[in-house]
Amino acid sequence: MKLQQIKDVIESIAPLQTQESYDNSGLLVGNENDEITGALITLDITEEVIEEASALGFNMIISHHPPIFRPLKRLTGSNSTERCVIMAIKKGIALYAAHTNLDNSMKGVNAILSEKLNLKNLSILQPTQGMLRKLIIFTPQSHQEIVRTALFKAGAGVIGAYDSCSFNSPGQGTFRAQEGCNPYVGEIGELHTEPEVKIETILPAWIENKVVKAVREVHPYEEMAWDSYPLNNEFTRVGAGMVGTLLKPVDEITFLTKLKEVLHVPFIKHSPLLNRKINKVGLCGGSGNFLIPDAMANHCDVYITGELKYHDYFTADHKIVLVEAGHYETEQFSKELLYTILKEKFTTFALQISGKNTNPVTYL
Repeated sequence: MKLQQIKDVIESIAPLQTQESYDNSGLLVGNENDEITGALITLDITEEVIEEASALGFNMIISHHPPIFRPLKRLTGSNSTERCVIMAIKKGIALYAAHTNLDNSMKGVNAILSEKLNLKNLSILQPTQGMLRKLIIFTPQSHQEIVRTALFKAGAGVIGAYDSCSFNSPGQGTFRAQEGCNPYVGEIGELHTEPEVKIETILPAWIENKVVKAVREVHPYEEMAWDSYPLNNEFTRVGAGMVGTLLKPVDEITFLTKLKEVLHVPFIKHSPLLNRKINKVGLCGGSGNFLIPDAMANHCDVYITGELKYHDYFTADHKIVLVEAGHYETEQFSKELLYTILKEKFTTFALQISGKNTNPVTYL
């Protein structure tokens, strides 16, 4: 199997364009045309994980955290990052990371954590802005259905839980074909008026080229007229954190005890309890203290994340229960998620979750 095929499946759920500006997700070592014998899935790439992949005969490791996060100026083996990169290259093992793009996915890290906690009615806690575009296609009335079908099939027209969304307005298009043209309608040198439909739809910026190409293939005009411009609308299917509700409210101790069981941790840290029921839950795997205001604005009863600073606890202000449950612990299910995504697509491909515990934090 080509590495590109594996990359395409992961990025269909977590496009690289949705990663944060500071991140370094994607293919870090290797080539898209490499033939992959098997892939090992891990949260972090360590020397032990690379040895594990090599022993299995696998030549690819897929991680959540990118092993190369900051720029490398040399490869001397003076630290663990350099040693991992050198070892992977020597052993011919490709390294791929799905980090904040998987965090920001509606089907990503926070989705599987929500699933483990049996949360329902899920939505993104802090949707992104500036990732959507308005696409306008002008087409003769005779081809409006064909063009709309091509738009929607290529991925345009999704708003929240609705697809095939468009606005259509009739009008009159005018044009004059010059010498050397091959017009679908009208005559060379004569001004032509054609009944047309203006089709407006919405799409993520990173699929625009694919969508326009798909429309061109069915559009009858030699020169297709179209417009595109950026939108500030929230993209409700991409963003940080997640919010959902329990099947039925439970008391705080019951909920926190269940959280410890799900995450397999000996203890968790939290702000003062408020002696009320937990129903609405906000969460963000990993470092999510920046989402505390969003959790409070969404009237969450509790907000769970991997890391909180001392002064973050004061912001609870007796209005919400803040829970610090561990970075590794709140992201551990990303391994299971990546395994499931790939196994559903490639049922016979050699795929395995690493048996190494890469959590750098230990409990006494």
